[in-house]
Amino acid sequence: MAPTVRRNVTPRAAAALLLPALLATGCTGEGGDDPRPAARSSSATPHGYVEGAQEAAEQQSRLVLNDPDSGHTRVLDLTSGAIRKTARVEGAVRLDTDGRFGYLHTAGSTHVLDSGAWTVDHGDHVHYYRAAIRDIGDLPAGRAARARGDIAVTALTDGSGRVALHDRSQLEKGSTASPRTLPGTYTGPVVPYAEHLLVFTGKGPTARPAVLDRTGRRVAAPEAECADPRGEAVTRRGAVVTCADGALLVRERGGTFTTEKIPYGEDVPEEQRATELSLRPGSDTLTAPAGKDAVWVLDVTERTWTRVRTGPVVAANTAGEGSPLLVLETDGALHGYDTATGKHIARTARLLTGDQPADAGATAPVIEVDRSRAYVNDPDGKRVFEIDYNDGLRVARSFDLDIEPALMAETGR
Repeated sequence: MAPTVRRNVTPRAAAALLLPALLATGCTGEGGDDPRPAARSSSATPHGYVEGAQEAAEQQSRLVLNDPDSGHTRVLDLTSGAIRKTARVEGAVRLDTDGRFGYLHTAGSTHVLDSGAWTVDHGDHVHYYRAAIRDIGDLPAGRAARARGDIAVTALTDGSGRVALHDRSQLEKGSTASPRTLPGTYTGPVVPYAEHLLVFTGKGPTARPAVLDRTGRRVAAPEAECADPRGEAVTRRGAVVTCADGALLVRERGGTFTTEKIPYGEDVPEEQRATELSLRPGSDTLTAPAGKDAVWVLDVTERTWTRVRTGPVVAANTAGEGSPLLVLETDGALHGYDTATGKHIARTARLLTGDQPADAGATAPVIEVDRSRAYVNDPDGKRVFEIDYNDGLRVARSFDLDIEPALMAETGR
């Protein structure tokens, strides 16, 4: 599909089409838009080689987009601007991603889409990959399913707390092989973390964390409580789960799991608690709506919550330290706030075409953030906007689509 791309500046992605023979990290690979894999060395497999993929010099971001009413699904390649049609998924109520796969949840199943873009972080260096876009197939799942994954496993949790573990290597091969079902049910999110699974048992104010191995065997039970566990994220500082009185930080060091509470520091009404966390992957700064007209900013490094007063909130996110808090508000514009002072510092023109209630739920527009750009979907206008958040929220590009992209998630990060 040849999309209409409106550019205000030369896209950052142009540089990605020129890949040096030797990466700065000392790892080798081949670049470009060709989805065919790089050739094997005749003498040895190059460091970072992945069967069926090619390595690139920089992040290969893509957007998975879905129109729940029509079922039309697209993958927008942010490097080339190309748009790829994929299988129709009607009635999707939620879209999750683990950085590579998109998980489109409907009332009775979860459709898995391989976006063909991902990042492997080795700590001292990073590999960026691109491959063909593929529809993997459907996984059985109950209503209100959630998918969370790491490099080894995807945990699919349904609304009743049942958990199915899917082998990530099988998904990478295009297979939806039979999952392993964990015994019992769990409260709140099930989070793959540090080669284990972080789960919560019990209900109400007595929910307690437990750590399971990949077979479901309990290996640790940290001394902590988390009333009403809801939102979750994995950061470099550990796994974070929101509770009624703040957040619980779970950390692993040398095979030992410890917990630390990060309290709000005040009594927070239920309707103002953080229940959905947003962040740039790799960041330690998280955001969540704090009622109708404010946003929570959780600094995991400093162990602090800050409540920033805004206009009526549709979505919020931030790239982290030194970057503005981005808030999409019901006026249809994207606003920038200083996270330290709460001062309003920037505003775009109206981006959203239709009216946007603050309680639109899972199909409300979102803000996806990577290391240099943010992306906002405009379903009624059939567009996606690319925002340079380091340049006064300048609209760098806009992409015209042939669907209403009510669901959006960025992969390749």
